[in-house]
Amino acid sequence: MQASQQALFISHGGGPMPLLGDPGHRALTEHLAQLAGTIRRPKAILIISAHWEESVATVTTNPAPELIYDYYGFPPESYAIKYPCAGEPELAGKVAQAIRASGIDVAEDPKRGLDHGVFVPLKIMYPDADIPCVQLSLVNTLDAAAHIRIGEALANLDYDDLLILGSGFSFHNMRTFFAADTPQTRAMNQGFEDWLKDVLSSTSVSETERVEKLRNWQQAPGARFCHPREEHLIPLHVCYGAAGRAADLTDSVVVLNKQAGTFGWLNPA
Repeated sequence: MQASQQALFISHGGGPMPLLGDPGHRALTEHLAQLAGTIRRPKAILIISAHWEESVATVTTNPAPELIYDYYGFPPESYAIKYPCAGEPELAGKVAQAIRASGIDVAEDPKRGLDHGVFVPLKIMYPDADIPCVQLSLVNTLDAAAHIRIGEALANLDYDDLLILGSGFSFHNMRTFFAADTPQTRAMNQGFEDWLKDVLSSTSVSETERVEKLRNWQQAPGARFCHPREEHLIPLHVCYGAAGRAADLTDSVVVLNKQAGTFGWLNPA
């Protein structure tokens, strides 16, 4: 990853709830707004959202992407949210080129808009919608090693002042969000968060060891409790792959009574 580039994984909350004044998301919205004010302002954002999966890695080339309201059962104002950021076809082309050059299948989508994993956190972080955004899909196998390799391909991107943003959720067990909070569930949530922080930030392990741990994340304490399905975790693997080193930011906030993490690679190695 070029010195002027940054990688950041965020937990984006539940649907549009961070934008609706939900009390369970107040700490998250404050955290994301503050975070945007502390990192270097990017020229463009490449965002990997948990809410787009394709058979091969796919990048949006739409110069004026619309929004995809991919959530259900929320009040009418949830479907009137606007985030009129521009696309960045030049960046999209370079993303596809970098992935293809690494021997990984890639496709381009000229029509797709931006899902809520993109516009909800960005509306908090950069409310003026004045930074061009390109979205990169997950591969629907959700293979951790494959997504680390995609991130490694992105490290070769020739694009200055780029923010590679993984938008997911370090805890994503939907049934448990609204169930009773017990000592056992708290311990599993905290155990997985502690494991992520240790693996991602420790300078006492080699990158080979770090990759191996992230590839085998299911063996971590509370892993499958926190992620019955891993689509909200895998954007983190892309971010790590792009950075290829220990994280220099690890933080967490409480969202819907669960610990949710932020991990960043913001300072040049």
